[in-house]
Amino acid sequence: MKMINYPSTPQFREVVTSVNRTYNYIGIDDKGEPIYDRLLPKPVITFKGSVKLHGTSAGVIFNDISGLWVQSRSNIITPQSDNAGFAFFVESRKESFINLINQIKDRYNIDTNKNTICVYSEWAGSSIQKGVGITNIEKSCFIYGVKISPIIVNEVELKDNPAYWVDHSNLSDDKNKIYNILDFKTYEVEIDFNRPELIQNKIIELTLEVEEECPVSKQFGFPNTIGEGIVFSHIYENGVRVFFKSKGVKHSSSNVKVLKKVDNEKIDKIIAVAQKVCPSWRLDQMLTETFDLINGGDLDRSKLGLYIKAVINDIIKEEIDVISEADLEIKDIAKYVSEIAKSFYFDQEKL
Repeated sequence: MKMINYPSTPQFREVVTSVNRTYNYIGIDDKGEPIYDRLLPKPVITFKGSVKLHGTSAGVIFNDISGLWVQSRSNIITPQSDNAGFAFFVESRKESFINLINQIKDRYNIDTNKNTICVYSEWAGSSIQKGVGITNIEKSCFIYGVKISPIIVNEVELKDNPAYWVDHSNLSDDKNKIYNILDFKTYEVEIDFNRPELIQNKIIELTLEVEEECPVSKQFGFPNTIGEGIVFSHIYENGVRVFFKSKGVKHSSSNVKVLKKVDNEKIDKIIAVAQKVCPSWRLDQMLTETFDLINGGDLDRSKLGLYIKAVINDIIKEEIDVISEADLEIKDIAKYVSEIAKSFYFDQEKL
């Protein structure tokens, strides 16, 4: 048996950077360095949010070779060398946990001779942490993730058979205090990674709602108690999981930044002005000039930056009064003009 760590939960800004890198990646240069094109379009992803509990990380891991073992955040634990009593809890309910493992095996047709099933949870409740509503209940396990990790021999096998995440809903045994975090109140946000700042206020609103009254402790009969925050998650069809946390100010620390509100009214005005100064005739005219289409030139993605620059320069030349009347500067609308021009280019490329 070996530790199969649960990854640390990133913050919103880190996920934005990660998604941008993934969708901006276009290959490797002759020196082996990655090449990114920041002008490529980004996805719109729907995230499901679950309540973030203030407890301690706990994992139950299984394969046919090593059997079942238990982990804290950073160590394999046993009833003799425990973490807040979780290993003892698992040992005393071993049959229940094996049953949950078998449910995962059957649901996803997992061969546990070749794969390890990792059930990750938060061990939370009385005496584990302080200052939150969940401390009012007895110590309980709240499942929040399931990962399938192939048993590998070398790095080549690891590359060809990466670990993947599966849906963990409908996986619980409430009678044995093994709950599923998705059985409590959940949240949903749609994030356009071309304009991720537009969702920040919604994330803040939901996070403060949880901090004001923890939905989990409320469901257990303890309303009006403090919650920690939300974990937002999305699993792609290939099992890759992207997720991030949002915590309220009462649970912030020097290395966990609380999202700041953005001025959506100003952003709406900026977008409206950007759309106004980017009529299709201007976009088409600058496309023709940049790629010399009138003389038989072809669209060339390597010159996309030049095209966007031409659009912005033409706007500076012809639309300064429109921008000024809106009490804006060119730097305010440049990002959104770039996105509009970029979208127009890709539409023309498909024709």
